[in-house]
Amino acid sequence: MFVKKLVEKAAKKPGGSSSEGLRANDVEPRITLHYGIPSGSHLFTYDPIQKILGVSTKDGRIKLFGKDHTQALLVSEEASTSRFLEFVQNQGILLNVNSKNQIEVWDVDKKLLSHVHVFNGEITSFRVMQHTPYFYVGDSSGNVTVLKIDQDSNQVIQMDYTIPYLASNGSPVEASEDTSVVSILPQPTAESQRILLVFSSGFIALWDIKESKPILKTGAHGMVKQEAKKVTCACWVCPYGSRVAVGSIYGDILVWSIPSKSECSSESSAMICKLNLGYKSEKTPIASLKWVHAEGKASRVYVIGSSSNLLQVVLLNEQTETRMIKLGLHVSEPCADMELIIADAHEQSKHKQDYLFVLGKSGRVYAYDDNMIEKYLIQSQSKSPPSLPKETVVKLPFSDSSSITVGKFLTNPSHLLNLSDEDYAQLAKDATPFLPSQTVSKECSRSAHFPGFSKVKNVYITGHSDGTIGVWDMTCPFLIPVLSLKEQQTDQDISSRGAALTALHFDSNSRLLASGDQNGMVRLYRFKPEPYLTENSFIPFQGTSKKGNNHIVQSVKHIKLTGSITCIQKSQNSKHLTIGSDQGHVSLVDIEEATVLYTKHIASDICSGIISLQFESCSVQGFEKNVLVVAMKDSSVFALDSDTGNMVGTNMIKPKKPFKALFMQILDGKQDSSGNGIDLSRESIVEDISIRQPSVLLCSEKAIYIYSLAQVVQGVKKVLHKKKFNSPSICSSSTFYGTSGVGLTLVFSDGTVEIRSLPELSLLKQISIRGFTYSSPKPNSLPEITISTSWDGDLVMVNGDEELIVSSVLPQKDTFRLVESLSRVYKKDSAVCHEGNITSGVASSPKEKKGMFGSVFKTRAKRTTDTETESTKETMEELSKIFTTANFPWNNNVERSRESNTVIRVDHEDELGIDDIDIEDDDHHHHHQQQEQPKEQGIMSGISKQKLANKFSSFKGKLKQMTAKSEKSVVSNEEKHEEKSGTTVDQIKKKYGFASSEEMGAAKMAQCKLQDNVKKLQGISLRTTEMEDTAKSFSSTAKELLNAVEFNKQSSKS
Repeated sequence: MFVKKLVEKAAKKPGGSSSEGLRANDVEPRITLHYGIPSGSHLFTYDPIQKILGVSTKDGRIKLFGKDHTQALLVSEEASTSRFLEFVQNQGILLNVNSKNQIEVWDVDKKLLSHVHVFNGEITSFRVMQHTPYFYVGDSSGNVTVLKIDQDSNQVIQMDYTIPYLASNGSPVEASEDTSVVSILPQPTAESQRILLVFSSGFIALWDIKESKPILKTGAHGMVKQEAKKVTCACWVCPYGSRVAVGSIYGDILVWSIPSKSECSSESSAMICKLNLGYKSEKTPIASLKWVHAEGKASRVYVIGSSSNLLQVVLLNEQTETRMIKLGLHVSEPCADMELIIADAHEQSKHKQDYLFVLGKSGRVYAYDDNMIEKYLIQSQSKSPPSLPKETVVKLPFSDSSSITVGKFLTNPSHLLNLSDEDYAQLAKDATPFLPSQTVSKECSRSAHFPGFSKVKNVYITGHSDGTIGVWDMTCPFLIPVLSLKEQQTDQDISSRGAALTALHFDSNSRLLASGDQNGMVRLYRFKPEPYLTENSFIPFQGTSKKGNNHIVQSVKHIKLTGSITCIQKSQNSKHLTIGSDQGHVSLVDIEEATVLYTKHIASDICSGIISLQFESCSVQGFEKNVLVVAMKDSSVFALDSDTGNMVGTNMIKPKKPFKALFMQILDGKQDSSGNGIDLSRESIVEDISIRQPSVLLCSEKAIYIYSLAQVVQGVKKVLHKKKFNSPSICSSSTFYGTSGVGLTLVFSDGTVEIRSLPELSLLKQISIRGFTYSSPKPNSLPEITISTSWDGDLVMVNGDEELIVSSVLPQKDTFRLVESLSRVYKKDSAVCHEGNITSGVASSPKEKKGMFGSVFKTRAKRTTDTETESTKETMEELSKIFTTANFPWNNNVERSRESNTVIRVDHEDELGIDDIDIEDDDHHHHHQQQEQPKEQGIMSGISKQKLANKFSSFKGKLKQMTAKSEKSVVSNEEKHEEKSGTTVDQIKKKYGFASSEEMGAAKMAQCKLQDNVKKLQGISLRTTEMEDTAKSFSSTAKELLNAVEFNKQSSKS
């Protein structure tokens, strides 16, 4: 008996199902569309050449908005917060640095993650050297590392070139000093020659890349500690790199002068001015600074404070020191980030649209017309100043002032469609863009065409909080508004006007759309036969006049009931409609006469709300009877006589421990219980589906029950199948119809989506929707997230007015048209065109590969005779020679074993030196190896550790001898050591005018390194011992298993 039950349980394990029902191979759950701003957004980036706006989130997602309505979503393997996000402009490469100090390389064209580089240290600043494959990384220790993106593989390679803190700052690190690199700013017109390093301590250094030394030191350098401010951000405020603005944690903004290379000296820099914007009085840290160069006196800097609603814009010109002109924008919430979308100067556009985008702490995006900001600043001192720029919220185009409260998603097979891909491609160009910065040509724009509900691939019907009904063509991965239905002044009950819609039902056979609202008002819209006439039926969404609606709407009727409407269902065999309310009322309505035939009130001890109503015919005591199956919010199920409204059975069916019910449906019934009413599209599929016997499926937040329909009608509880869940709770459930059976889709509050077979309820597959979290609405409040389903398994999830997510479950199903073209945010033709403009007139080396990074910097025009420009002789080959040379071999950060995970091999033990040994922490080594090494190498990691342990065992004796020698001869051999070695710290200090060896000599550094290595060796020795013990235990277990197998073989032979 036990074996029989075990076999039955194994047959129903997750991923399998009965041979007659749905199988795991029949489903493929996946996200097919993300439209809008993802939840949890907190960081911006922008490619001004490709015109791609990137928004990253706190859970590892990156949303890209391109030209021509293109949108793409990138999902990282790590659900980590983005700390830095930057495009390699015009190359289709996006670099993302997450909170785990991992550098992700994204191929924007393919929308794939090419590489993940694990950086050994805490990244505090990040900057791409545009038009080259190189980028800089600053860490918390004050060091700057140069890395390269390989052109062929997109792999990240660490260069030998480095900028250690000791070389850039000139003084040893004190225990109390904050050495983090806050900003790395390539100097304009000399990006490949010099970079400005800004440290959190307030120290500023202008670093010459070729000479590998600081040519200017300013900021907090030389100040007393009380005057030094902790810096948070910095940006250039001059097109030639002669001025920089620095923001501090105390709300100060200081502007420093940065002289040209020929004028640089230790005292040549000075603070020009201090901008007092009110942040200092409130001790609000400066979170971000951005600067825009404009003609005349309109150059300005944008400032946001940490956790502040105030965004300020200040004019920066020669008059700033005497008179400061500023504009304060009071954003609706605290600001997290900002980005400026500025059109190119050569761009020929009559309607030039420059925008300032602000990202709020909640993830909502706000837009301001930057042309209005500039106009206000210039004319603010005039007698008639212009009005303040208005704030625009970037949101889904469903409604201007209301949110979605309920929805219906209708799908049709492709052979019934009227419009071609070319038609939709033209509509995509003419439709209203999602971002206000994207322009639409008004000359060729036209209204969206709507041939009929059954003539387009996908139709989305939305009910709104103000009572409006919207009809949208979602054939393509963007929303085309086609019809808006608003209540008219002739409504019977004026008090219901503007009430939120809570229920929708559409029946294609009778062309009926029914809606119910919070106040109990039911509206019945009857549409004209399809297809609609071409010249009259294409109604723009804004057209709400009675004349426009009459081209599609044949009639509108109203019925007033009690309570908030929760569900509506039409009978396919009669002209009746049943309606349920949150107060337990069940009403039967005659559609033609718009009259109530009866209303029954169902009492409940827990909750009297009705969640679902289903018409069905079944045999009762040998007679065929039409019944109405009712499911209540307290998980009760029972049947009423659909003609009289009287209860058929003796009792209600209730679980022992009831939970809030969400969904009810009759399985193997003949009704279109999904509410879509599209029977023609699924009759051929449903005919072949058999679920043994008619049954009732009931889904609650914590459990799923399947009852026998005949027993439910009689009032007898008979559970055929059930499945209970602990946490998280279910927030949505629905059924779908596949080629081999009916399936159940469950959406959990944490974003998990499960696909289960029916009626066995076995788990087939599951996915997780990143960023989706559902919380139950408070009493008497509307839900923030609405979920709509189609008969073939598509889910449409709308999160407020910010994002829309669509998932599909059936394989080989193309949910949308033009998916590939409308998700291609990177335009290769634009990249080639712009690449040609950059490379024209610039000498390129024939040895360099042409392609992604085959060009050098574009030479900028001189504005003044003193302005330095980027030399055309600075080719990629010269940069490659500089960065592949170890400029500071003594610096630990450039030892190649740190990044390559290779074991250093010592052939001559007598020549072993301190700098020949590089000891990695074992945990970091293992994690790094998993990230960057192939799986085959990861398998051999245990052998590598064994060899590494043996090597270190032989090192111990040598290290002890060297430690004793070093302690005895440090002072006596110091001068001799300087003569032999030209790369000691003393020589570097003297070369750059730093402190003498009395503070920190080479011997002292060697001694520190010895102590660190000994500590690491001790840790490795302990871990090696643990590995050996584990290996012995595993070996003994294997031997026992082998003996047992041999014993069994001998026993079987005998």
